[in-house]
Amino acid sequence: MLADGNPSVRIERGAAVEFVAMEDLTPGTRYVLSSRNRVFSSGGAKFVSGDILFARITPCLENGKIAQVRLSKVSGFGSTEFFVFRAKPNIADAAFVFYLCTTSWVRAPAEKSMAGASGRQRADMASVLSAEVPLPSLPTQKRIAAILSAYDDLIENNTRRITILEEMARRLYEEWFVHFRFPGHEAAEFRTSDAGDTPAGWPISRLEDLVQINPRTSVPSDGFKPFVPMGSLSETNMVVGPVEQREGNSGTKFQNNDTLVARITPCLENGKTGFVDFLTGDQPVGFGSTEFIVLRPAVLGRCAIYCLARSHAFRDVAIKSMSGSEGRQRVQPDSVKAFLVARPPTTLLDRFEDFAWPCFQQVSALAKKNANLRAQRDMLLPKLISGEIDFTYTLEAAKEAAE
Repeated sequence: MLADGNPSVRIERGAAVEFVAMEDLTPGTRYVLSSRNRVFSSGGAKFVSGDILFARITPCLENGKIAQVRLSKVSGFGSTEFFVFRAKPNIADAAFVFYLCTTSWVRAPAEKSMAGASGRQRADMASVLSAEVPLPSLPTQKRIAAILSAYDDLIENNTRRITILEEMARRLYEEWFVHFRFPGHEAAEFRTSDAGDTPAGWPISRLEDLVQINPRTSVPSDGFKPFVPMGSLSETNMVVGPVEQREGNSGTKFQNNDTLVARITPCLENGKTGFVDFLTGDQPVGFGSTEFIVLRPAVLGRCAIYCLARSHAFRDVAIKSMSGSEGRQRVQPDSVKAFLVARPPTTLLDRFEDFAWPCFQQVSALAKKNANLRAQRDMLLPKLISGEIDFTYTLEAAKEAAE
C-alpha cells in the first residue's frame, strides 16, 4: 500500500475542531462535504487535510464510504469506524491514493478481511496495508488524479446545486406547514389542538388519511426489474442510486412519485430517505429492501410527502416508536399511520407543489448527469491506473460526459 494507516495526529484535549461522522461520507463523492465543530476529548479517528477516510465497518465499507478530507483548521477527528490513510511522502500522491482506495485492489482485501458479529463486522487494517496495488511513477499518479478530479469537480458542483434546490423546497415546506407562516397567516386564527397550535380550519388528520402508507403494488416475479438496496438511499438528499436490476419480487414495491423511508436502525436515525423518479414506461414499478416504508401521494402531494418524511417531527415520532432486538430495531407501522398532521387547504398544497416540483425535476436532471459522470470516471479509473489507456482524456471529455 502507498499510504500509512492511522498516522499520528496531535489534538489538544478540549480543543474545538472539525468532526466528521460516518453519515458525512457519500459513496461516489470524493470529498467529505459536511462536518461540524466538536470539542475533542479522546478517541476517534484523527486526521489532517488530504488524508483519506475509509469506512471499516459493514455495511458502510461495502457501500463505498470513502472520502478525502478538506479541513478549514489544522486537524480534525471523526467516527471510530474510520481507517485513516495518508500518502507516503515522495512515493504517493494523496489524490491518487484516494482513487486507489475506491478500486477492488484495496476494497476487495478489506471486505475479505472483515470479521466480527453479524451486522458489526470490521475490516483488518493489516490486510488493507499489505494489499498489492499498481505503482505508477509519482508524476503519472498526479496526471491520473488530475484527470479523475475533473470529473469529481463537476460532480461536486452538481451535488451542491442539488443540496440548494432541495433545501429551497424543504424550507418552504417547514415555513408553511410546520411553522405555519403561509401566505396570509397574519390574518389567520390559531387554536390549540392535538398537533399543537395550528390554524383554525385546518382539520387534524392521521397521516394514513392523507398519504398511502405501504400501498399494495403488483410487481411480476419473472424477469429483471429495478431494485433499490438500502445502500442506495442517501442520508442527505432525495437522490436514489445506484439502482440495480434483479429478478424476483420479494421486498417493498414502489412506483414513481413514491417516497422511501428507512425503518430500521441506524438507517432511519442517519436520515436515509429517497424520492422515486427513475422508473420508465417499460419498467413502471420496482422493488427494494424489506426495510423501507413506502409513502404514496393521496391528499398530500408528492413533494409535500417527501419533505414531511424529512421533517424532524415525523422522524422523531418514528424513532421513538422503534422496537426489537438491539441493533435491529424497527419503526412500528401504527405510529406512522397515527402521526398527526394539520391538513392544509388544497389551494395551499397546490401552490407548494407548483413551487417544489420544478426543484425536484432539476434535482433529477442533475442526479442523472452525476450518474453519467461517475460511470465515465469509474470506467477510466482502473484503466488509467493499470496503464491500459493513455492520458488523452481531459476536462473537456468530462464536460462532454456531463451533457
